[in-house]
Amino acid sequence: MKFFVDTADTKEIADLAATGLLDGVTTNPSLIHKAGRDFLEVVKEICEIVPGPVSAEVVALDHETMMKEAEILRKIADNVAVKVPLTIDGLKTCKALTGDGTMVNVTLCFSANQALLAAKAGATFISPFVGRHDDVGYPGMELIADIRLIYDNYDFETEILVASVRNPIHVLEAAKIGADVMTAPPAVIRQLFNHPLTDKGIEGFLADWAKTGQKIG
Repeated sequence: MKFFVDTADTKEIADLAATGLLDGVTTNPSLIHKAGRDFLEVVKEICEIVPGPVSAEVVALDHETMMKEAEILRKIADNVAVKVPLTIDGLKTCKALTGDGTMVNVTLCFSANQALLAAKAGATFISPFVGRHDDVGYPGMELIADIRLIYDNYDFETEILVASVRNPIHVLEAAKIGADVMTAPPAVIRQLFNHPLTDKGIEGFLADWAKTGQKIG
């Protein structure tokens, strides 16, 4: 499963990219607002840090204006994935852009039927929001399982990008179902490293090493 980070904080992105585990980045208008920087400047900087797909979202709601915004975004770098909402105009834009060789991330997916439509429109990525589904009492991972089944039934090439990831359990369940990608905030990705037995093991090894009185180098 590919790991994307969901942030516009370039310092966090660079730090995670240094681990070699980061495959891409997702951003949205809310994350750009939080970063407090110029949108196009931030996207350009992120594309220079991460060679994988970097999702940058249009804010228009009509097809014609979406295409104008997408033209600006895809000129930033070859690894920009234009992010569009799962609406009729969004899917029209998706079809036009992917037909021209541009990566497209269709976002705000909340049903398997919506995911089916996005795949038929040629989406590179579909972003179902599991955390927001959980918030309203619907198991978000059931949505991922449904999409995986449908995509496998018809050999759709659209990658399932699990979004609105809130905790390591979401990551684990997405991987077990067979999602292609997950995107999570930096804090959640860092939680994946943690285990009390790892900490205890390191503590024990260091204590024993200190008793030897030796040094490496």
